[in-house]
Amino acid sequence: MSSSGEDRRAAGRAVYARNIGVTENQAEALLSERAGEQYTREAFLAAGGPGWHGDDLTDRDRNIAVIAALVGQHVTDERLVTYLHAARSAGVTERGLADLMVLLTAYLGQPAPSLAMATILTTAPQAGAVDGG
Repeated sequence: MSSSGEDRRAAGRAVYARNIGVTENQAEALLSERAGEQYTREAFLAAGGPGWHGDDLTDRDRNIAVIAALVGQHVTDERLVTYLHAARSAGVTERGLADLMVLLTAYLGQPAPSLAMATILTTAPQAGAVDGG
């Protein structure tokens, strides 16, 4: 991949579109509406770099890392929901998400992971998906 700014922004735009589950034009419009055009350009530039395109992490790894970062900052809105869906698409199970919240509780305390767990449960593809076992 070329390291030019335009190439990185295009690659980052594709990452956001994939993670949000919309077209690239829709991703740009949504992010610009939420955060402004300057922020969107910089976010695409960052997402077009090695964090989302390096060879040593899988998309599953990346989504887990983003979820952990968001939970650590008490983010449980649509930004967390976006990465929960992306993690599920990348193979993270409901039990895996619950285990992640238990792990994060040990490092962050109970408030943030318990709020995130509520979001996990309300966005689970089927009721009771985390209860068995």
